[in-house]
Amino acid sequence: MIQIKNLSTVAAPYVAQVSHKPRKNYKPPIQRGYISGRPMLELVNVTKKYGQAIAVNGVSLSIPAGSMVAVLGRSGAGKSTLLRMINRMAEPTSGEVLWQGKSVLQLRGSALRAWRARCGMMFQQFNLSPRLDVLTNVLVGSVSRRPTLQTLIKYFPPHERARAVLELHALDMADLALQRAGTLSGGQQQRVAIARTMMQLPDLVLADEPIASLDPANAETVMSALSSISRERGITVLVNLHSLEIARTYCPRIIGMAKGKVVFDGSPKQLDAAMVEKIYGRRKSAELALAPAVSTALSSIPTGEVA
Repeated sequence: MIQIKNLSTVAAPYVAQVSHKPRKNYKPPIQRGYISGRPMLELVNVTKKYGQAIAVNGVSLSIPAGSMVAVLGRSGAGKSTLLRMINRMAEPTSGEVLWQGKSVLQLRGSALRAWRARCGMMFQQFNLSPRLDVLTNVLVGSVSRRPTLQTLIKYFPPHERARAVLELHALDMADLALQRAGTLSGGQQQRVAIARTMMQLPDLVLADEPIASLDPANAETVMSALSSISRERGITVLVNLHSLEIARTYCPRIIGMAKGKVVFDGSPKQLDAAMVEKIYGRRKSAELALAPAVSTALSSIPTGEVA
């Protein structure tokens, strides 16, 4: 078990922020001082083709700083490709990606590496090193600003270690900092992945189906953590999801995609059955229509009579 009070005195300014407060009241500062609501990310008529197949078709979006946005759609709708084009893991066939009014697609070399560091990418697979302890896995998020030799010998200065512990502390994971990552549950590993992403000091977080392999309880824990990051730090979060209910619960804005196009962009209240059918197809729409009736029927059955 790691004790925050025993960290090096170099880390004292970081530790002082949380050592005297319960975890739920800890609010890390906004990392680069962005004003919530200011346009930060823009996609202008972005298209991605793989041969004759069109993965993303003429998508235009404007995402203000500090937004928590869900991207919904069936498998193959273009959700993952959209996120990958934002951080340049995939190159658009045409269109433009702008950040603060400047083209992301023109970045090369060190400028491109810096942009990717500012785009915290999360995946369904946690991509942790199972033989390393949790703290070292989190510290990997800081390697973009560390000398290569220091990274190779796993040397991280005390203030980086303190920050890593604080990120784990904010996710209720500090007690497991010295435990091997491979021994953790899926939900715990995804929280470690979130802490690692925060070590990048990102301007935005791109989460590609981060809860797809988690049980409902852990899914809610992870989504709650992402929501807190957006709300308390002013960081934009774009998260690909399949669950409508999760999206409605945690995301004030929902973008629906079908066949590579944006077919819905609005609030959860605006997402009616007709639009759900357009995004997912008739089967999903029928399931949503049936759910309230099933819930009502079950609630009318006396306790103990459900097989």
